[in-house]
Amino acid sequence: MTASSTALDAVLLHHPVWRGGALALAAPQGIPTGFGLLDRELPGGGWPAGALTEFLCADEGIGELQLVLPALAALSRAGNRVAWLAPPHLPYAPALAAAGVRLEFLTVIRAPGRRDALWAAEQVLRTGTCRALLAWLPRANYTELRRLAVAAEAGRAFTALFRPLQAAGESSPAPLRLGLEPDGERLAVRILKRRGALLAAPLRIPIQRPVHAVGGALLSAFRTRSPAARPCPA
Repeated sequence: MTASSTALDAVLLHHPVWRGGALALAAPQGIPTGFGLLDRELPGGGWPAGALTEFLCADEGIGELQLVLPALAALSRAGNRVAWLAPPHLPYAPALAAAGVRLEFLTVIRAPGRRDALWAAEQVLRTGTCRALLAWLPRANYTELRRLAVAAEAGRAFTALFRPLQAAGESSPAPLRLGLEPDGERLAVRILKRRGALLAAPLRIPIQRPVHAVGGALLSAFRTRSPAARPCPA
């Protein structure tokens, strides 16, 4: 054994280095997704906290929210605040309540423009007041995503960015990127990027389509906020 190989073995033993051909088993504990099939394929066994996760969707309303609702329900039941930033449609409170999300811990943030949305996302993440942020940022560039990645790491929140599937060909600092497409009564989830080897075939996650909501929660149960007229710093 050479001195160089001995030094390399020491680095691999004592430092959090992941090998490209294997799943990063030493990743920090993730937030369980609620889907065992998905948890087994994610480093840390769930959604990463303190890092960006990109959901690249073939279209809106294909079941992408059902992937995150179990985690949001668990976080809110534990008294953690969850923020939704610039969703394309007003969230349907009865469906969220039926999924177990406690509406009093949900804040919906409206942003009049892209720069306002980016600024608001950074502020939410850096304050550390939310354990999860869902943001719809279809046209974010690499520099903007990098700033959000730094803010997410500081805030230690589960940060989900919803973008169109066409963005899969763009560079991104997000350590986890998922491509989502409808597949009958299931959602085809292709792991486009993770810390470890990629999967050759997509995961097929059963979802309910359409979502049936029960209960009498009101839309007024949401706290809605608009960011101040302060642009995202250049």
